[in-house]
Amino acid sequence: MSRRSPRVPKYCHHKASGQAVVCLSGRDHYLGKHGSRESHRLYERLIAEWLANGGRHGRDGHQAGDLIVNQLLAAYWRWAENYYVKNGRSSRELQGVEYAIKPLVKLYGTLPVNQFSPSKLKTVRQALVDAGYCRPLINHHVNRIRRIFKWGIEEEIVPSSVLEALKAVAPLKKTRTTAPEPAPVQPVAEADINAALAHLPPTVQAMVRLQLLTAMRPGELCLMRGCDIDTTEKVWIYRPSEHKTEHFGHTREVYLGPQAQQVVSPFLRQNLAGLLFSPKQAQAERNAQRSTHRRKPNRVRKTQRKLRDRYDTDSYRRAIAYACDQAGIPRWSPGRLRHNAATNLRREYGLDVAQVILGHRCADITQVYAELDREKAFAVVGRIG
Repeated sequence: MSRRSPRVPKYCHHKASGQAVVCLSGRDHYLGKHGSRESHRLYERLIAEWLANGGRHGRDGHQAGDLIVNQLLAAYWRWAENYYVKNGRSSRELQGVEYAIKPLVKLYGTLPVNQFSPSKLKTVRQALVDAGYCRPLINHHVNRIRRIFKWGIEEEIVPSSVLEALKAVAPLKKTRTTAPEPAPVQPVAEADINAALAHLPPTVQAMVRLQLLTAMRPGELCLMRGCDIDTTEKVWIYRPSEHKTEHFGHTREVYLGPQAQQVVSPFLRQNLAGLLFSPKQAQAERNAQRSTHRRKPNRVRKTQRKLRDRYDTDSYRRAIAYACDQAGIPRWSPGRLRHNAATNLRREYGLDVAQVILGHRCADITQVYAELDREKAFAVVGRIG
């Protein structure tokens, strides 16, 4: 989704009164004598406020507290559609907002915003609990709802007292709620990785192996281009064109050693701006494998589905899920391969090295990914008795 600038309304002449006028959000605003310096100054001020408010004037005609929850959500959604955009596409936060406000719309959509109290926020939270959401996600959704009301205060359409009251709702605590805890993300068993690899086309096999060697996130892997890889040193450095923490001003470097270089090299093409891993190439490889297993080669069946030029995290995950089904093993997601790589790095080289390679600012985050080596602990305990 591209962000579009609103079309600026013109400074006009109202002939009947001789005044200057500008129409903002369907309302005429008279500026004084047409052509006067004062009218131009007032016009510039109103346009500046209109642009700062996203092409709306007078906070959509609402004063603080006189609108209902649905109107607040509609105004916030118009703003969020332009704000939560990354590289021309909607970010996942927008989807999170959508899930958070569903029970709010259902339960209190027609309620005046100045009557939305902590007890009502807890009712919305209980609806999320009853829907089966896990505890941390429920807390995230409640914070999103509070953030909507905070935005409304900034836009002067929600009384500040509403947010102050909503802050009193404490987050759900572990073991103090019926909301389930999320299952911990574990590394994929090596046997399951090998079983899935046998049913993957070579392109996706290379993607899996590269993740295991570099601890990349799936999104970083799918965006690999030749022009983003510095091959001048013994260890190549891949700098993703976009990554998870770039909006914080952080940089991200992925290090490619000799084994990773061997995996990547066959995909480096003359067009360095092109993506390395293509679903079209993977489908061609899959068709070639099918042809070799037939006694009489048949014409490749045409499909109505148009293959994309690049993998995204969803299509990459689906390719692995399909291979797991073919192998008769439980499905696993590519995000878990990062945990495999982190655990191996911590075991062999320590937490500090794992932190640098994973691109974490804090070692505590790395420990979430890197499972403790129980075998090493057992060996030490066995020696000391």
